Amino acid sequence: MEYVDVIVDISHEKLDHKFQYRVPETLRGKIRIGMQVRFPFGRGNRPTKGYVIGFTDEPDYPPEKIKELTGIVEGSVCAESQLIGLAAWMREQYGSTMNQALKTVLPVKQEVARQRDVTLRLAVPRAQAETFLAEELHKNHHARARLLAALLDADGAISRSEAAERCRVTAPVVRGLERDGILYSETETKYRNPFEGHFQETTERPELTAQQRAAVDGIWTDYERGERRTYLLQGVTGSGKTEVYMELIERVIRQGKQAIVLIPEIALTYQTVRRFYERFGDRVSVLHSRLSDGERYDQFVRAKEGLLDVMIGPRSALFTPFPDLGIIIIDEEHEGAYKSETVPRYDAREAAIYRASSCGASVVLGSATPSLESSYRAREGTYGWYRLDSRIGAAVLPAVHIVDLRKELKEGNRSIFSRRLTDALGERLRRGEQTMLFLNRRGFSGFVSCRSCGEALRCPHCDVSLSLHIDGYLKCHYCGYEMRMPKACPSCGSPYISGFRAGTQQIEREVKRLFPSARVLRMDYDTTRSKESYEKILSAFGRGEADVLVGTQMIVKGHDFPNVTLVGVVAADISLHAPDYRAAERTFALLTQAVGRAGRAQKPGEALIQTYRPEHYSIRAAAKQDYDAFYVQELSYRRLMGYPPIQEMLGIYLSSTEQEFLRQSSEKLGAYIRTLDASLQVIGPAIAALAKKNDIYRMVIYIKHERKERLLEVKRQLESRIEKEAFADRVRVQFDYNPQQSY
Repeated sequence: MEYVDVIVDISHEKLDHKFQYRVPETLRGKIRIGMQVRFPFGRGNRPTKGYVIGFTDEPDYPPEKIKELTGIVEGSVCAESQLIGLAAWMREQYGSTMNQALKTVLPVKQEVARQRDVTLRLAVPRAQAETFLAEELHKNHHARARLLAALLDADGAISRSEAAERCRVTAPVVRGLERDGILYSETETKYRNPFEGHFQETTERPELTAQQRAAVDGIWTDYERGERRTYLLQGVTGSGKTEVYMELIERVIRQGKQAIVLIPEIALTYQTVRRFYERFGDRVSVLHSRLSDGERYDQFVRAKEGLLDVMIGPRSALFTPFPDLGIIIIDEEHEGAYKSETVPRYDAREAAIYRASSCGASVVLGSATPSLESSYRAREGTYGWYRLDSRIGAAVLPAVHIVDLRKELKEGNRSIFSRRLTDALGERLRRGEQTMLFLNRRGFSGFVSCRSCGEALRCPHCDVSLSLHIDGYLKCHYCGYEMRMPKACPSCGSPYISGFRAGTQQIEREVKRLFPSARVLRMDYDTTRSKESYEKILSAFGRGEADVLVGTQMIVKGHDFPNVTLVGVVAADISLHAPDYRAAERTFALLTQAVGRAGRAQKPGEALIQTYRPEHYSIRAAAKQDYDAFYVQELSYRRLMGYPPIQEMLGIYLSSTEQEFLRQSSEKLGAYIRTLDASLQVIGPAIAALAKKNDIYRMVIYIKHERKERLLEVKRQLESRIEKEAFADRVRVQFDYNPQQSY
């Protein structure tokens, strides 16, 4: 007798364990791990769906008490056994139900009807077909005659769609000729390919530099020895990290294995796919949320059937069902986009390393500005570490200048553009060169700063910026500290203290006001909602159809425009004063990436950083492109405050429709955590950064400890405790390790 373990397709903690069912004779040999099945559930035997996670011949319960499966869910996509294991690991690491984790590792969950090309072909010799044509004309069978004539004109084969459109032939006419043995239909399944016809494969292979060669040879030597590690590839902007990726992937493909390339933004897809397609041809594809259901399903099937070698995409592409994965590349690995903000709140970097270890693959993390965690592990020797210190060819790093907006204000300039940026922009327009204007809006949450001295109001306990709320209070979303909005700057007494607000539309309007003839493109959330909007905007700018590209962080990552000689960072302070301990790291990374867009080819580049805090270490280091100087300063700050990577951090997010009940429950849970272990540093509970969403109130508790294993133990203890608490049905609790975004 055969039995299966299933997880019920309901995301509820009380049902988050396996149930056993008997496999009926009619389904023997048809059930596979990861398949979605139907079964009777509960006392009422209501029809329910779930996922198969295991088989057994020895049931855990008396056989007579075990119910039978009733069927397979038609049209559902089967999860690979390797991905089932990854889902189980994610459930344990990040705190979710197994069902939520399973749905996460299934980037495609439902079958989509396949596209098929039907070709009509003559089944008789040409002379015989001409005889049939004459007979059909004599009988006035015009439709049959039109189709036969078209087949003869096309050397005996035309598509079914052409027969319908050009010959005005219906299905009964085709079937009649098939019955008479005059023609036959040939059906070929066609995969939807989102980039079909866009690119051409080339045979060109650039010569690797000495540093690129050292990185490739070092990683490959380990690979050939059977040693699978995680590597940090740190290279300045324009240093050729992508060439290292492609050389490693080519070697992996020669061994019959496949590669996954993760990128942080859909905006990077077009340019990335073009470069990989030119190298590897149509065995490269992409998987992301902007594809149609049919396109996503076909890429999933192509990968599963071994018809692809390389899959490119944002976070969810990690779960591509490749049969023999050899390497995972994570480009711009420092990006917060690799951290999921929905349950399970997994980190794609950690999940990639786990998946690679389970299937014998290597992982390469690439960045010009590595995350502090990855850099820390590389310097400790946990990761292999290779550096690319110079740009490819004749290109050199741009000249970077910091513009003090405090001085501009004192001298009467209240425009969002400094005089130097206005002059530089006008000079580029006269020379026919291009400019990118960048607004680093990510992390913006209503900070307050002084326009005279540049100071932002910060929490005295957590050293993060306070957020301005509608009630006039400034609040810390880590510990709950709050203060009234002051009328003057506490540091210098200036009355010029307020929240900072700017937008891409405002920048676009200002460019057009100053330079009416300038051709301006804007790239932000509002202009990139359609499926192909990223590609259209970037392609148009790349073809020189615009002089200025205005945008948020999506314009400064990985793009290579040879005619861009000026980058203007309009307001560096927006990300610098986000209410987040990672604010300086994010600012440094964004500014470094932004200025790195200038001077990518023969023409020298210039970058201007406008700021009210020109002395801040993240801004000064970004201007010098000096990662090491930034790392030393930032690590000192993290060590002083006990933030990752020095200590690990667990966020506990609580939400409820009942505000007072949520507050009481959060305080009760916080008090319980403080009794568990004196070595735990507990912060909060505090009101979340987004205190209310869709009529749901939100609070947060943070726990710090040196070892992640201890925080995992605490999470398990809390999960067990919460199940027994009276508030379990009225308060939702989620967990998040080393949060990347404010809750």
